[in-house]
Amino acid sequence: MRHLPSARAWTPFAAALLTLPHPAYAQGGPSAPTVSSATVGRALSDTLRLVLDAAVRDHAFPGAYAVVGNHAGIVAEYGAGHLDWDPSPRPDAHAMWDLASLTKVVGMTSAMMQLVEQGKVSLDAPVQRYLPEWTGPHKAEVTVRELLTHTSGLPAFRAYDRITTNGDSIAKLMMAEPLEALPGTRFVYSDIGAYLAGKIVERVSGERLDRYLAAHVFGPLGMHDTMYNPPDSLRPRIAPTEVDPRRGGKLRGKVHDERAYYLGGISAHAGLFSSGYDLARFAEMYLNGGALGPVRVVRRQTIIAFTTVQDRALSNRALGWEKPNGTNSAGHLMSPAAFGHTGFTGTSIWIDPAQDLFIVLLTNRVDPTRANSKIGPVRIEVADAVETVLDRVERAAAVQSTGGSH
Repeated sequence: MRHLPSARAWTPFAAALLTLPHPAYAQGGPSAPTVSSATVGRALSDTLRLVLDAAVRDHAFPGAYAVVGNHAGIVAEYGAGHLDWDPSPRPDAHAMWDLASLTKVVGMTSAMMQLVEQGKVSLDAPVQRYLPEWTGPHKAEVTVRELLTHTSGLPAFRAYDRITTNGDSIAKLMMAEPLEALPGTRFVYSDIGAYLAGKIVERVSGERLDRYLAAHVFGPLGMHDTMYNPPDSLRPRIAPTEVDPRRGGKLRGKVHDERAYYLGGISAHAGLFSSGYDLARFAEMYLNGGALGPVRVVRRQTIIAFTTVQDRALSNRALGWEKPNGTNSAGHLMSPAAFGHTGFTGTSIWIDPAQDLFIVLLTNRVDPTRANSKIGPVRIEVADAVETVLDRVERAAAVQSTGGSH
């Protein structure tokens, strides 16, 4: 049974759901209908529709696609609004979204898990073992683990694109960036650290990051909508992001993050595009202990290691992944086993193995400007509303199994 916190911990919408009629409770008593997967799917889809349609009306984003599922697949999904504020298609399962920082976990962290599992990368080895050219005060003390937990001492990012738009020059600036703190003494979420972790993947594997991921993660999992630098032929189903006069106007199919853009669209910190369909497959793989059908991406033990909090004194971060803390986009009802991440463009993913649940939310909240900051409450509302519906269904099943009444 899911643990339910006090009602005051819920968002107003999630709390209100408990007062709404539910098909599984309609008759009550021993004669109540069995709670079927179709019933659960309808209840969840209706919930997603209520939350996301309201968010579109509130101009939180022009469009969104949400997917809820478990280890066996998708249970509910819903597309709200349109791909753009201008006349455009309604989002569907194969609409493609700029993942922004979901690139860190869907891409780079997946690759790092495989290389650690294969013994090609040691988490507690110094970064300089793999990138000897990364030099400067105290950099010899930084470990791979500290890159993945954002405790390396590096700053969050620099506006290198305001200095130069040459990709090679930006790469050199990122490599030369000095530490701002001693390694292992503070948490600062760092795009630069993620970029370096991606360079380790490339150096160890001998493959460019996009090619490595296509060959070893996305291709095997059948994630055919997931890629860097999508071709122009896919443009009609890609959600646009921000209007940027420096890059020719509204971005569509070009990575929103400026540093990744000028690095050629391929980086470990940003650059991936994907769809609800693909990210559902990715989440199913995690809930199946690292495998999807006959394809094994990583071992279950590796998933546990990478999704466990590393240093509670500094943050609630696992390796690459974020953990629920009661205030982030996981909402208030995820279990301590859950892990997830968000992306600047308005994307998020949460996976809860203790509850056999995943929630993917894809939006383009930065269309037409990043000044739109309404996505935060929507993320929490989606997570809490989904969990609340599932708790109601679970309660209904318990009532029916005992022959009681609601």
